[in-house]
Amino acid sequence: MVAPLKLLATDAEDIAVIAACLQDALVPVGDLAYLPAERQFIGVFNRFRWEAGDEASGDARRPKSRYQRILCGLRFDAVRNVKLRGIDRSDSGLMLQLLTIEPSADQVMLIFADGVACRLEVERLHCVLEDLDDPWPT
Repeated sequence: MVAPLKLLATDAEDIAVIAACLQDALVPVGDLAYLPAERQFIGVFNRFRWEAGDEASGDARRPKSRYQRILCGLRFDAVRNVKLRGIDRSDSGLMLQLLTIEPSADQVMLIFADGVACRLEVERLHCVLEDLDDPWPT
């Protein structure tokens, strides 16, 4: 059984690993939040467990499946500001599909399908990805 992920990213190479883990992850708009007092941007994503490969679910209560999904938390620290493009915050149930994450010296772009994006202005790269629950078959 593949252990739950808990990853720390502090440079572009680390962010590339997190982006690969979150490729095609789904997140409702309402599960994304900027916390200015804490200088954090957080989200709860439903991601495909790419790292599980062909592993079948070992849980007897759940049907066997080669493919799994899991909820995970994503947190960026040292965030100064957040700018959204193409996101209607009033539609909290709108599902976004994350395509990739692109870091630069002072910003991180979360790029979603359909031209939607979220630009984080950051003082430094510091990101944590952590699985939050048990995986389920998909």
